[in-house]
Amino acid sequence: MTEFLKEYDIIVIGGGHAGIEAAYAASRKGVNTLLVTINLDTIGFMPCNPSVGGPAKGIVVREIDALGGAMGIIADKTNIQSRMLNTAKGPAVRALRVQSDKVQYQLAMKKLLEDIPNLDLEQAMVKELLIEEGKVIGISTMLGTKYKAKAVVITTGTYLRGEIVIGDIKYSSGPNHQMPSIDLAKQLEELGFDLVRFKTGTPPRVNADTVDFSKTEIQPGDDKEHAFSYETTEYIKDQIPCWLTYTNSKTHEIIDENLGRSAMYSGVIKGTGPRYCPSIEDKYVRFSDKERHQLFLEPEGRNTKEIYVQGLSTSLPDDVQRDMVHSIAGLENATIMRNGYAIEYDAINPTTLWPTLETKLISGLYTAGQLNGTSGYEEAAGQGIIAGINAACKILGEEPLILGRDEAYIGVLIDDLVTKGTNEPYRLLTSRAEHRLLLRHDNADMRLSEIAYKYNLISEERYVRFCQKRKLIEDEIARLKTFRITPTKEVVEKMRKLNTAELKDGILAIDLLRRPELNYYDIINLANQNIELSKDIIEQVEIEVKYEGYIKKSLQQVERLKKMEEKKIPTDLDYDEVPSLALEAREKLKKVSPLTIGQASRISGVNPADISILIVYLEQRKTR
Repeated sequence: MTEFLKEYDIIVIGGGHAGIEAAYAASRKGVNTLLVTINLDTIGFMPCNPSVGGPAKGIVVREIDALGGAMGIIADKTNIQSRMLNTAKGPAVRALRVQSDKVQYQLAMKKLLEDIPNLDLEQAMVKELLIEEGKVIGISTMLGTKYKAKAVVITTGTYLRGEIVIGDIKYSSGPNHQMPSIDLAKQLEELGFDLVRFKTGTPPRVNADTVDFSKTEIQPGDDKEHAFSYETTEYIKDQIPCWLTYTNSKTHEIIDENLGRSAMYSGVIKGTGPRYCPSIEDKYVRFSDKERHQLFLEPEGRNTKEIYVQGLSTSLPDDVQRDMVHSIAGLENATIMRNGYAIEYDAINPTTLWPTLETKLISGLYTAGQLNGTSGYEEAAGQGIIAGINAACKILGEEPLILGRDEAYIGVLIDDLVTKGTNEPYRLLTSRAEHRLLLRHDNADMRLSEIAYKYNLISEERYVRFCQKRKLIEDEIARLKTFRITPTKEVVEKMRKLNTAELKDGILAIDLLRRPELNYYDIINLANQNIELSKDIIEQVEIEVKYEGYIKKSLQQVERLKKMEEKKIPTDLDYDEVPSLALEAREKLKKVSPLTIGQASRISGVNPADISILIVYLEQRKTR
C-alpha cells in the first residue's frame, strides 16, 4: 500500500505563469492545493523579455484579471513602464504592454501565493505521476516523498528534457541554467502522450553602464495612467524609458560569416522554433532584403544594470555574440552580462486535451502553458487559470468552465490548441480571433465578471462594483438618446472649432456622438453639461455608440455559430460507423474527438460536406 506524506485536492507541478494561475484559482475556489516547483526562488520567473502584455496578449491579462487571477495585479504593482499600443487604430486591437521589474515581479508573486489560504508551496523535483486505473492519484518526488491528490495540473514550461544550446555546445538544462525535468518527460511518453520537440530562445543581456544611449532613440512610457487589473488604484509614476537601436550591414555580415556556427543552421537544434519570434539568424536569412532590424534595449529592473536586447535572440557562439553586439550603434563597448541561448524542450500535442485542459488519456490530469505548445507568459497564464478552475470544478462536482471564441481570447487560444493542434510554438494574435471587436481591452470585465462570480472567483464586493459600473454605462447610453443638440450660435461656433459639419437642425446627442471626429467630451461640451463619470465608463460608452452597427453584426454572427456549438457530439461516437465521411475527416475527427459540431467544423481537414454528413448521422442516431 502506498504511503502518502499528505493528501491534497489538487497538486500543481511548476511555479511559472501557468502554475501560478492554476494554483491561485484552485485555492480561491476553496480546494486544498499544493504547488510544487523545482526552485521556489523562480516562482513567476521571466526567462525571456521582462514585460507583460502586448497585442492580444494584453487583453488576455485583462481577462485573467476579470476572472480573479494574479498576473494583472502583480504587473501593475511592479512595472517600470507602461504603454497602450495601437491607440491610433480601432478599439479591437488596442492593448496594454508594461515593462516589468523582473526581480520585483517574482518576489511579489511569491508573496501573493504565500499569503493565500488553502495553498501550500514546496520546493521539490517531481519524478513521476501516480496513476491507478487510468486516473491520477498523486505524485512522487525525486526524494521519494509521495503526495496524494484528486487532480494534478502539470505546468512544466520548457523544463521537460530541456537542453540549452549555444553554438555547438549543448547541455541538459532548464531555462536560465535551472535543473531540467527528465523523468517526468519519460513517463508522459510511456503513458502514451504524443510529445513534440520545440525550441525557443533569448538574447544577450548587456551592462547599462557600458551602453552609449546617446546613439539610440529614447522610448518613454505613456503619460496616461494604465492598469491591467480592475482592482488597481495606485499607479507607477517614476517610469524608466527603453531605447531603440538597429542592426546594420556590419551586424549582418558577422551573422552571414558565422551561420555555419549557429545551432539553428548547423543541425545541433532539432526542435521547431516560434515563427513570430525568430532568432536574429533566422531574421537575417528569412528577410535578407531588410537593411536593418529593430532592437529595443529594455531595462530588467530598477535595481539591476542588466539590459535585455529585445530582437537579438540568438544561439550563436559566445565570441560571435560579442562581435555582433559591438557592431550595433550604442553597443560598441557594451559588456555582455549573460549570453543569449536557445533552449529545446518537450511539449505535448494539445489535441490530446479536452477543452477543459484535462487530458484524454488520464482522468484528473490537466496540463497548461508551454507544455501545451504555446509561447509567451500570457498564453501560459491564460491556460493556467482555466486548468486550475476546471480541476477544482471536477472535485467540487461543478460544471466545467469552457470559454467560447466570442467570450475571450483565452477561449480562442484553448480552442485553437485542442481543435487544430500546433506544429510550432503557438502565439496568440488578434488575427486569430474572428470576433475581436467583441474581445476588447476595455470590456474584459463586461464579458467575464458574471462568469467569475458564478464560479466563486471574485468577491461579492467586487461583483457589486462591477454591477454598478455596468448600470452607469447602460444609463448614460440611454440618457444620450433623450436630449437633442440644436444649432444655436454658440453650438455652431464650437462645431466650427471642432472641424465637424454644422447642424441644419436639432440632433440627438447619441447620433452626434457617432461622428468619428467627435468624442464624448465634445458632446457634453456642446450640450453645456457637466457629467461626472470615470474615464473607463466614458470609454465604454463611446465604443458602444460609435461601433454599434459593427458590434450588432458580430453578435448576429455569434448567434448563428452558437447553433453549431449547441449540437453536441457523444464522446463515445464511433466515426468508423458514419458512412460517406472522407478518410482524412474520419482520421482527424477520431484524433480530436470534438465535443460539438462547431468544434468539428474548425478541425483542419474536415470539410463542410463532412459536417453535413455528420449532422445527418447524429439526427438519425437520435431518432433511432
